[in-house]
Amino acid sequence: MNISRIATVLSLIGAAFILYIGLSYLITPETIATGFGLPEWPKGDAVAFMNLKGVRDTASGVLILALLALRQRFALGIVMLVLALIPTGDMLTVLSWNGSTAAAFGIHGLTAVLVALAGGLLIREHNTSNKKVAEPVPAAAVA
Repeated sequence: MNISRIATVLSLIGAAFILYIGLSYLITPETIATGFGLPEWPKGDAVAFMNLKGVRDTASGVLILALLALRQRFALGIVMLVLALIPTGDMLTVLSWNGSTAAAFGIHGLTAVLVALAGGLLIREHNTSNKKVAEPVPAAAVA
């Protein structure tokens, strides 16, 4: 499997995963919230913050799919590197609030690494394809 296919598969898996998470936070936050890794969840009106997470995650998944559909692979690579900051921030938040270390590293940390890997592969793919296009044609081949 070449770099392009690996990057595409990672991007699609990432989009599907984050869409599932986002929609779950919007539709049934009480069932998914416990897996985030924090020791306590908001109650009462503060539960609205779970909707914010749902909107953020859903929009991230749609953004990945939109850039893939438009074949904007280099832009997707940049976006994926930026999106890797979200699970990194989630990991640091869970650790800062005495949440589950396993969830912090196993869910959020691993997600950050995989999203950054996909972004790096997409950028590398772009740089590799540009080098192939930029190679000069030997004079002997023109004659």
